[in-house]
Amino acid sequence: MTDTQIAPGRGRLLPTVLLLAGAVAIALVLVFQFVEGERARERRGWQTRLGIVADSRVAAVSRWVEAQYSELNGLGANPALQIYMTELAEARGDRKRVTDVAAQAAYLEILLTVTGARAGFAPPSAPTMAGVPSIPVAAGLALLDRDWNIVAATAAMPPLDGALAAFLAENAAVERAMLDLDRSASGRPRLGFLVPVFAVQGGIKPADRIGYVFGLKEADEALFGLLAQPGSIERSLEAVLVRRRGAVIEFLSPLADGSAPLARSVAHDTPDLVEAYAVPNPGGFVLGRDYRDNEVLATSRAVPSTPWTLVQKIDRAEALANSDSRLRRTLVLLLVGVAAVAAGLIAAWRHGASRRAEDAMARFRDVAGRLERQGKFLHLVTDSAPNVIFVSDRAGKYRFANRRAAELAGMAPDDMIGKTLSAVIGADRARRYELLSEQAWAARTTATAIERVDLGGGVRVLQSAHVPLAESEDGPGGILVVEEDVTDVVTERERRERTLRHLVQSLLSVVDRRDPYAANHSQRVGRLARAIADEMELPLAEREAAEYAGNLLNLGKILVSEDVLTRSGPLEEAERRQIRDSVQAGADFVADVEFDGPVAETIRQSGERWDGAGGPRGLAGDQILTTARVVAAANAFVAMVSARAHRPGLGVDAALAALFGEIGRAYDRRVVAALSNYLDSRGGRTAFEPARPPAS
Repeated sequence: MTDTQIAPGRGRLLPTVLLLAGAVAIALVLVFQFVEGERARERRGWQTRLGIVADSRVAAVSRWVEAQYSELNGLGANPALQIYMTELAEARGDRKRVTDVAAQAAYLEILLTVTGARAGFAPPSAPTMAGVPSIPVAAGLALLDRDWNIVAATAAMPPLDGALAAFLAENAAVERAMLDLDRSASGRPRLGFLVPVFAVQGGIKPADRIGYVFGLKEADEALFGLLAQPGSIERSLEAVLVRRRGAVIEFLSPLADGSAPLARSVAHDTPDLVEAYAVPNPGGFVLGRDYRDNEVLATSRAVPSTPWTLVQKIDRAEALANSDSRLRRTLVLLLVGVAAVAAGLIAAWRHGASRRAEDAMARFRDVAGRLERQGKFLHLVTDSAPNVIFVSDRAGKYRFANRRAAELAGMAPDDMIGKTLSAVIGADRARRYELLSEQAWAARTTATAIERVDLGGGVRVLQSAHVPLAESEDGPGGILVVEEDVTDVVTERERRERTLRHLVQSLLSVVDRRDPYAANHSQRVGRLARAIADEMELPLAEREAAEYAGNLLNLGKILVSEDVLTRSGPLEEAERRQIRDSVQAGADFVADVEFDGPVAETIRQSGERWDGAGGPRGLAGDQILTTARVVAAANAFVAMVSARAHRPGLGVDAALAALFGEIGRAYDRRVVAALSNYLDSRGGRTAFEPARPPAS
């Protein structure tokens, strides 16, 4: 009887035990998968961060290399240098046949010396001790003829023999060339750059070269200093330049272990060496060992225009220390949790726990898990971003701050929570945030601003967005602030605008020299077109497009003979057509220049009329670009008030009357009205009325 009573109990216990054991096994597998997934995600986060740093360092090195070429190209394009080299080439190297050869040679030496000192192609000025021989310095600039003879050079330029002569001979036909890093006679690393010189008004094919500019400089802090990431707080974060030469990987830059540039090399097939992996796999990410045999995380990028590869790496011990510690704690907690859940299930099974207790436990786990995931997600997303991100409540107190915001505040993120902005970052900086936050909250929409702010280390351009957050079950409403440093972007835009304006001024000078009767006409048209566009409150890109198009409207006249441009008598039909067609030719010249607005199309449409009777396409009304309508009116007005060889200029009122008379036929009413308002209400008349003789 006893045996028959026990058997059924054992039969029910075994499936339950097996089910519980299976659940525990599955839970353990899931725990370890979760931990491994978190570890992989942390590595992906570092892959992104290292990639961003590597991209910025490669960009800095690439800009430095291009700057060296730019300096030499600037020398090669110097008119005096081109004239001298052209005469020397025509004289087949006989300097006695060159005009005023002594003065020109002296000028070239001064030009090379000044450029070399400014651009770093000159030895550093350092005193030498008496009785100690000076170490030769591999730095200088040289102007070479097409046969590689030195025409002019700086004082410290070494002889062009040996490796230098071989480099020059190998690159005679290339557009430009760089002498890769090697050791000079002094044992210091050096670089060389070679660009061609072309004859005045000559072609740009290899056969048209009349000489070369060759620059040699030592690689120093100006290059290697670019490898350090500004603002980095990681001790082991390091960027190194490497290249493969034969069967070895050469380290080109100084290393963290004190090794000098070009002082270390390793076999390219060294197992697990991240530098060996990086060269054939630019852009890849790897966990391996570096030259010090330290375990590191690394990514790489190819440096444009060079045979170099930049390896950006960080010691795994530093990068993943916090992650490893957190994951170990998480693993222990999860294992304890699994054990606790298993024990709870056993207890529930043995003691018949109520369904209400199980539901309460499930809700607790759900809420706790959701809050934990939200917190981890916010910090995971925002801490790896370079932008300042924080949330403040309506009272101006911090509710959340990412790592970057905490770094600028000089305290830990948790220490900022609950404090006011004024207490953390000061009243002046806090007021800037508070004003925008008030605007965003009042309008219930995102408020943005771009401002120049003095952060103590210099003026930076900051772009901030303030996003209102509605109240929810997770907390009261507040303001999300995202602030980005756009100084480099704004600086690059301003540099590009200066370059474009210099280009336009250069083209204007070419036109003015060919047509002296219309000198300064294009500049006046450009200024007036910008004034009209400002008066009409056009978008900034269209205002600049109108100004550039007005300046370049007559660029095509360089194709018209000077006899036609300067003739005071009547022109033949073919000559008049040539002048008309020059406007379209000018548009073709600038079609590939990257202006922000439609400059080339504005020039093409400047001959169109409002009634569609113009050319070249017969556009009418609003089919014509607004900028083209502005330039057409400005050009006509400047032409009427300007004196020419065959007529005097009209007065401002007479020219305005002529424009008003053509409204609806040739010109847009809004454009003419804006021109009239500029002249009468903005003081524009003074620029176009003829000067009055002084009173007697």
